[in-house]
Amino acid sequence: MAKVEKLRIEEAPETLSMDPKKFILWGFIVTIIMLFASQTSAYLVRRAEGNWVEFEVPQIFWTSSVVLIISSIAMHWAYLAAKKDNFNTLKIAISITFVLGLAFLWMQVEGWKDLVAQNIYFVGNPSGSFFYVFTLLHGVHLVTGLIVLCVTFISAMRLKVHAKNLRRIEICTTYWHFLDILWLYLFAFLLYFR
Repeated sequence: MAKVEKLRIEEAPETLSMDPKKFILWGFIVTIIMLFASQTSAYLVRRAEGNWVEFEVPQIFWTSSVVLIISSIAMHWAYLAAKKDNFNTLKIAISITFVLGLAFLWMQVEGWKDLVAQNIYFVGNPSGSFFYVFTLLHGVHLVTGLIVLCVTFISAMRLKVHAKNLRRIEICTTYWHFLDILWLYLFAFLLYFR
């Protein structure tokens, strides 16, 4: 009888489980995707109605895109360093990612100044309004990414991020890469549908 119960226990199917914090992250990412999908849809509908001013996208947005890509590479470097318990490299790579994230935000502000110089304002023609809204919304999410980076950096300083505890760095890396991909999508969308 005990042998039969033992077989039943061993044959029980494995339950699928996910780390609750990673689940929250993915829920948040899906929410952000839905937000930007609705905004890009609204953009296309409004653009089709006419009265749309076309303008040159400031060059600094190209540069900021490259900066964000490099920051994603630095973030991946941090993740690889954590997997190898290379704590100094981990801290350096997270710091580089943070500084590049700040540089990206600064470049976005400079890009807005260039738009103002072209007489493209937040209030005015919808083409400019949408451009500001997209870049501002992404900027807000990037600020949340910088906060996650700070929390991960503090955890790394306290040696809570290491090869046997990668959850924080995995969450941070996933979110940072997502923000990079989101920006590249938005930038390509705004370039193509000017």
